[in-house]
Amino acid sequence: MNEQPPVMTQPTDLDEENAAILPGAVAVMQSPELTSAQVEDYLRKHPEFFHEHLSLLEHMSIPHPTGSAVSLISKQLELFRSRHHDMENQLTALIDIARDNDTSLNRMHKLTLALLDSTTLEEAVANLDVVLSEYFLIDFVAVRIIKHNQDAAITNLFIEPDSKDLEPFAAELAANQPKCGRPTIAQARVLFGELAFEVKSCAIIPLAFTELEGILAIGSREEGRFHYSMGNLFLNQMSEIIATRLITLLQQR
Repeated sequence: MNEQPPVMTQPTDLDEENAAILPGAVAVMQSPELTSAQVEDYLRKHPEFFHEHLSLLEHMSIPHPTGSAVSLISKQLELFRSRHHDMENQLTALIDIARDNDTSLNRMHKLTLALLDSTTLEEAVANLDVVLSEYFLIDFVAVRIIKHNQDAAITNLFIEPDSKDLEPFAAELAANQPKCGRPTIAQARVLFGELAFEVKSCAIIPLAFTELEGILAIGSREEGRFHYSMGNLFLNQMSEIIATRLITLLQQR
C-alpha cells in the first residue's frame, strides 16, 4: 500500500498578517502563550510601543539596578500612581455628590409645584404625601399642626398645644432641628398610628415659624434610610417650603 505524501497547507492571510506583527506569530498560533523571548524580540523591534501605550506603565513593575537601595525613579512612580488613584477617587466622589444634589433639587422642584397647586389645606397634605412617596421614595408621611382643634377632613392633622401627644417630641421641638434615626415607640404611635411598628427609621422635622408650629415626619421601612449622621440642609429647606404653603392655606380657612 502506497503511503500518501503529507499535505502542505498554504498560510492564510491571517497567518501572514500575524507573522508580520510579531516574529514567530504562526508558531504562536499553535501555542496558547507567548514566550518571554518573543515578547523581548517584539519590543526590541518596536521601541515606540510604550509611547503608544503609556497606561500600561501604571501596572508594571520595572526593576532598577540599585542593589538593595530603593530606586528614586521607582519611588516617584509609586507616589505618582498613588496620587493618580486618589485623584480618581476624589473625582468620582465629587461626581456622585453633584448627581445626588441634582436629583435632590429636581425633587424639591416637584414638591414646590405640588404645594403651589394645592388650594386647600387637605389638598396640600394629600399632594405632599403623593410627591414624597413617588419622587422621594418615602414610605410614611405625617404632618401634625400644633393648634387649637379646628374642623379638618384629615384625622389627627391638628394637635392641641397642651396635648400629651407632644411630650415625646419635647427635645426635637426645643432644639428646632431635624432629627434622624429610629423613632421611639411613643413618637411612632403619635405620628404613624397603626403603622408605627413598620417604621424602622425616620426624620422628625420641627415646623417652628411665627405663624405655624408643627411637626413633619417622613419614615421608611429601611433602618439605614434616615440615620443620625445625615445632613439637615435639604430637610430644613423642605420644612420651609411646606410650612410657607401651609401658613397661606391656614390663613384662607
